[in-house]
Amino acid sequence: MPIHLRAEEGDYAPNVLCPGDPVRAQYIAETFFDPGFRQVNAERGMLGFTGTFEGAPVSVQSTGMGTPSAGIVFEELVMLGAQRLVRVGTCGGLQPGMAMGDTVIGISASADDQTPLRYAAMNGYAPTATFTLAENAAQLSRESGAGGVHVGPIVTSGIFYDPDPDTFGRWRRLGHLGVEMEAAMMYTVAAVKGIEALAMMTVSDILAPDADPVRISDDDLKAGVDRMMQIGCRVAVS
Repeated sequence: MPIHLRAEEGDYAPNVLCPGDPVRAQYIAETFFDPGFRQVNAERGMLGFTGTFEGAPVSVQSTGMGTPSAGIVFEELVMLGAQRLVRVGTCGGLQPGMAMGDTVIGISASADDQTPLRYAAMNGYAPTATFTLAENAAQLSRESGAGGVHVGPIVTSGIFYDPDPDTFGRWRRLGHLGVEMEAAMMYTVAAVKGIEALAMMTVSDILAPDADPVRISDDDLKAGVDRMMQIGCRVAVS
């Protein structure tokens, strides 16, 4: 039994959704899983649940915030038999033309946080998603009519309240679509362990040039996240 996910092999399905927030993990299970799901972890408040989605086995496990916390969870999920990890979360939108509630699918995740590079044992490394998962997610997102769907590179930061006023501009200049805090670690763990991974995010903030960040309303965020969660479940069990 791992240290932080107090579960046995078989308690998690091979396909696991990975939100950061434990409250959102419980919401996903209650809203999208078929009746009869069960809680499989509550250690340190990191809630995890296993059940089925449209009859297919699936789990959801919260990861916490940032690559050190998420990396522990990803590693222990693999110990417990996970073969596919799908991050479902939020990100700050970096590029012009992006709107609140848009969907971002990260085909690669630049590691501004150094933890993934330390884990990879390389000074420079470009962690990427599993292409077939990204392709499927993009198609399902567009077919859903859920507003803007953006596919491309994202950046994983280790700092939420960044004191450097030029950070967003540097990331934007290199074509990053959004910034979040866990995907590069997930992609790196997946590469080392030989499993599949994809990060999908709802745009919850617009980080416009020369302006204060704009935050999405709670109602709009819920609507955007719900659309993405439904698609995330389908991608996870596809």
